[in-house]
Amino acid sequence: MKITRVETHVCNARMRNWVFVKVVTDQPGLWGWGEATLEWHTRGIAGAVEDLAPLIVGEDPTRIEYLWQMMVRQHFWHGHGIERATAIAGIDLALWDILGKVAGMPCSKLWGGPVRDHVRTYCHLGGGNMEDFYETAADDSKRFADLARAAVADGFTAFKSMAVPPTMPLEGLKPLRAAEQAVAAMREAVGESIDIMVDCHARPSPAMGLQFAKALDPYGLYFLEEPCWPESIEGLRDIKTACRTPIATGERITNLQEFSRLFAAGACDICQLDITHCGGLSSARRIAALVEAHRLALAPHNPQGPVSTAASLEFGFSQPSYIICETVHADVPWRHDVVSEGFVVEKAGRIVRPNTRPGLGIEIDEAEVKKHPFEQELPQRVFYKDGSVGDW
Repeated sequence: MKITRVETHVCNARMRNWVFVKVVTDQPGLWGWGEATLEWHTRGIAGAVEDLAPLIVGEDPTRIEYLWQMMVRQHFWHGHGIERATAIAGIDLALWDILGKVAGMPCSKLWGGPVRDHVRTYCHLGGGNMEDFYETAADDSKRFADLARAAVADGFTAFKSMAVPPTMPLEGLKPLRAAEQAVAAMREAVGESIDIMVDCHARPSPAMGLQFAKALDPYGLYFLEEPCWPESIEGLRDIKTACRTPIATGERITNLQEFSRLFAAGACDICQLDITHCGGLSSARRIAALVEAHRLALAPHNPQGPVSTAASLEFGFSQPSYIICETVHADVPWRHDVVSEGFVVEKAGRIVRPNTRPGLGIEIDEAEVKKHPFEQELPQRVFYKDGSVGDW
């Protein structure tokens, strides 16, 4: 059995271009699907996949670790840069999909079998609708409350909001009060039985992140995400030490070594590795072992397309430290037209039962993908009140 070609199929989903990776073999009808979506880098990712293809074409697709080592260590530059790590991830997911199909079992069984009966999921406010999630003003507490109620009505027992506005390295009370009022409104709207997460999107400086964490501490958040840049390991550690709210980070970290430093510093409670950005499932399984060793929780970052979601769920069934899966279900109305899925989502509680199909359990409808060709992603720009450039 040999790999004959590697393809990319780009599908525009408004905010993101989903980049599906198809690894094709010389066996009739045998291929695997992966995903390498990276916002505002679609052309670069497609090119990176094409550059990696000569390393694996002609090779046995079931030698996944060998091929992963090849992609990471060859071509002089190690595969830690965001574009290359994402391209490697897309291919790696497709290889695991192939191996599951060859073995005739879901990937979670290849990794030792399911460790749980279901995986809990959470949504973005608005279901991932770009305007609802990213553009609701932090001082519009009523809108946050309405969106929170809608998430619960849709069956979710947990949701994530972006209630923290962009701030300069140091500001006064106004943004803190806005965030506090938004979270208070959501908590009042849904009660204490629903878990609320707040994503700071790494907008604050460590100093402002600490202030936001303290301001929101009384509201019993499930976690506070990226209260400052992940490069600010000492800042994250200080925030974690100063508040009771669990701190989550990791979506922008692309390799095992950086995760090791983060965990050793005691800088987070929850690891948010992104399977499509950290080098794929082969890398994620290494990182998950570190999570287990440090007795942390695992809640992968997953706002991308349907293959990423399938991989994140399959991974979740195999990992003891896994607590919840991020999902997007209403970013585009035709999301489920492009994919057939092997797992079942129960509306009550939005829990997912195990995939029953081989591999990742998904199949992409290429004809449907072609209905949504590449478009340049919408720019997201943030400026502070003095006109200087901020973090989106």
